[in-house]
Amino acid sequence: MTTQTPANIEFSIDTSAYNQILTPEALDFLSQLHQKFNPKRLKLLNDRDLRQQRIDGGELPDFLPQTAFIRESNWICSPIPNELKDRRVEITGPVERKMMINALNSGANVFMADLEDSNAPTFDNCLQGQINLYDAVRKTIAYTNLQTGKNYALNAQTATLMVRPRGWHLTEKHAHINGEAMSASLFDFGLYTFHNAQTLLKMGTAPYFYLPKLESHLEARLWNEVIVFAQNYLRIPQETIKVTCLIETILASFELHEIIYELRNHICGLNCGRWDYIFSYIKKFRNLKGFVLPERGQITMAVPFMTDYSLLVIQTCHRRNIHAIGGMSAFIPIKNDPEKNEIVIQKIVADKQREAQNGHDGTWVAHPGLVDAAKKIFDATMPNANQIDNKRLDVNVSAQDLIALPEGSITQEGLRMNINVCILYLESWLRGIGAAAIYNLMEDAATAEISRTQIWQWLNNNCQLDDGATINTTLVHALIEEELQKITHYVGKQNFENGKFESATHLFKQLVFSAEYKDFLTTEAYDLLSN
Repeated sequence: MTTQTPANIEFSIDTSAYNQILTPEALDFLSQLHQKFNPKRLKLLNDRDLRQQRIDGGELPDFLPQTAFIRESNWICSPIPNELKDRRVEITGPVERKMMINALNSGANVFMADLEDSNAPTFDNCLQGQINLYDAVRKTIAYTNLQTGKNYALNAQTATLMVRPRGWHLTEKHAHINGEAMSASLFDFGLYTFHNAQTLLKMGTAPYFYLPKLESHLEARLWNEVIVFAQNYLRIPQETIKVTCLIETILASFELHEIIYELRNHICGLNCGRWDYIFSYIKKFRNLKGFVLPERGQITMAVPFMTDYSLLVIQTCHRRNIHAIGGMSAFIPIKNDPEKNEIVIQKIVADKQREAQNGHDGTWVAHPGLVDAAKKIFDATMPNANQIDNKRLDVNVSAQDLIALPEGSITQEGLRMNINVCILYLESWLRGIGAAAIYNLMEDAATAEISRTQIWQWLNNNCQLDDGATINTTLVHALIEEELQKITHYVGKQNFENGKFESATHLFKQLVFSAEYKDFLTTEAYDLLSN
């Protein structure tokens, strides 16, 4: 079904269930955003391709000489809103109704409602997510489990709401303007801001966003232009909308000051998106000799290039008087097994202690059951609302430090795990579930991206396992079949047969055996979603 709206937006799907969100006025706003900013978005995406060609030719990233004055000048950002000054624990999750209520009630300081990596972007997920956000802003969001009869509603005290739209590289395939698919970033940002900005201001708060997968300060500049336009269009004061940028690409780590500078009137922090950062490192250097990472299980935050990246984020943010938020702990509590659960808690404690002691102002968790554990660690180390006064003047990170290859190996177990977890996640994503509990971890698209990219790189570099075996198509095909047997046992034969495992396996093979590397699995998988 095709629907043409007065705003010249053409939908390739029945939108009647979402009239509450897709109002004529909101669609006019989306149309304005598209016409003003989509050409720049497309140019920036082309710039990414050109940059990749230069890297493939041997041009390694470095700090930009033309913006040295920005790095060397003593400017600071506009003030952080009071309700965002203490962000010691942030919880993240998709915009699913029950999960949002639980996250808002979790005791965390901030809840990042995710329209991106933990949300499989079916039209229903995205639009129902906007409805859920609309209700959450107005404190009316509620849910009843029809099987158990259990009711879910908001507590009197809830986490501060932030929203992560989809990245610049993604489109909303069901919305076209003048024959062009609309930017998913502008679609998500536009709907949430249009419907909720005025209400949030009346409630004493404002629209807050997490901006994902930036690769340059020019991409941050585009976001700033969008924000300035939106504030003028909606007649709200400039500097109202506040954002935090995820530093989850290797290229962004060379432009931290510049990214902050472009958004200096609207930014209140950077976040170390560690899993996507590893993915980005592998992806950007995939065609260069000497840049093959060991298996992902060996790439911890203690690895030098990851430590240096996080310390540089802390130093840069604190110099500019904004937050440096630590990375995700993907562990989830293990019910009915206190011994294993204690091991999980100890891993979280070690991770969060390192972050707090290094100077981070907060951290991420993926499950409400881990909020208290993370909060206790930051409470013990950080008595004030944040650690911005800890300027970390001792940190000295070079361009070479940021790309230094860590030591490690590739084991058959690591190769098998990449195959196993990637297929499990892809199957979940194709069913419309973007946050998947797999082997006691809450996984999103980043894990699958690392897994399939590592296998592609190993195959294309004739890498060897630690036992001497060469990683080739014959070996990977054989291991896929063996891991599918394990997956069948893990999920149960009925779930395997009734699931999307055939499509997931086919997609996985396309990604890892393709002669040409695919930049994002989500763009490759998007057309396989049912709506």
